Amino acid sequence: MIDTFLANLDTLLLAVFALGALIGAALMLVLKQPMRVALALISTMVFLGGIYGLLGVHFIAAFQVLIYVGAVMVFMVYVIMLLDPRDALIGRYSRWLVPGVIGLALLLGALVIGIWSGLPAASRATGATGFGLAQFAVAFLNEYWLHFELTSVLLVAAVVAALAVIKAGGKPRG
Repeated sequence: MIDTFLANLDTLLLAVFALGALIGAALMLVLKQPMRVALALISTMVFLGGIYGLLGVHFIAAFQVLIYVGAVMVFMVYVIMLLDPRDALIGRYSRWLVPGVIGLALLLGALVIGIWSGLPAASRATGATGFGLAQFAVAFLNEYWLHFELTSVLLVAAVVAALAVIKAGGKPRG
């Protein structure tokens, strides 16, 4: 009884998180104001973190929320606030509203057809050891540390460039 309730609860939460991520992604395509687009991207990333948590990869879910939402998106929102692009925009929605809604309807139709036809369940490999935290840490520190550091340098360069654009735009010409 409890097992079927939890299985149904997991399915319901997965559907809610997937629908939220899909709506957030569609809003990123159709909204025109950069701050609203950033907030839609943040909500999409939070919903993806929930999906990762439901799939049992809690480490990736924590990385999704802490690194992407907590660090990268806060940085992007900060840059958007520094640049203050509100004045350049006229309309509330972009010209991609109609194609975005059509694409959303097609994607939802494909999902409904796929669920209705009963797609085969993913087969689980037996005897696989998996990829745990220890293997991730070894691979990250041995192979990908340079990429991580280069990304941080790129983010600092983006902040410096945003500040240079702001200072260059504020000086009187003549």
